[in-house]
Amino acid sequence: MSLINTKLQPFTATAFKNGEFVDVTDEDLLGAWSIVFFYPADFTFVCPTELGDLADHYDELRELGVEVYSVSTDTHFTHKAWHGSSETIGKIQYAMIGDPTGTVSRNFDILREDEGLANRGTFVLDPDGVIQVMEVTAEGVGRNAAELVRKVRAAIYVRKNPGEVCPAKWEEGEETLAPSLDLVGKI
Repeated sequence: MSLINTKLQPFTATAFKNGEFVDVTDEDLLGAWSIVFFYPADFTFVCPTELGDLADHYDELRELGVEVYSVSTDTHFTHKAWHGSSETIGKIQYAMIGDPTGTVSRNFDILREDEGLANRGTFVLDPDGVIQVMEVTAEGVGRNAAELVRKVRAAIYVRKNPGEVCPAKWEEGEETLAPSLDLVGKI
């Protein structure tokens, strides 16, 4: 299941965003960095903690030119109901895509077919719609939005600086590496 360096597949879906239902397609994800953040279901346990954490980092991601799309196999109507009934979910400003047919989840190979639920998966797409970062965790393992922001910053840096790579735990402003034969065995 390696989708790294593969292109976004076509889809059309309806999302709840800023009090409205909006149509979202694969074309909307092109031209800017995007995060597609899958989670199993609304009105659950770990999911609101993750979505709330991501909402807390949304302004920082927007400053980087990144748009966020959360996705579950719930409907956009369910997203609206959850948004209106939960203080944590109510602070979300990014699009909450409803994927009741599983099309978007299948496109990212994240759908549990036997349950009709998406796994916990995060995908960072570059402006060309190519997946640069992916993370999939088990049902009970929540993700960390601060670490996601760090990975996004690294992916943006690498795209802007061909020939350089970001080492482990790299933070913006720190040294990068220029892969070469001279480095082999010296790190």
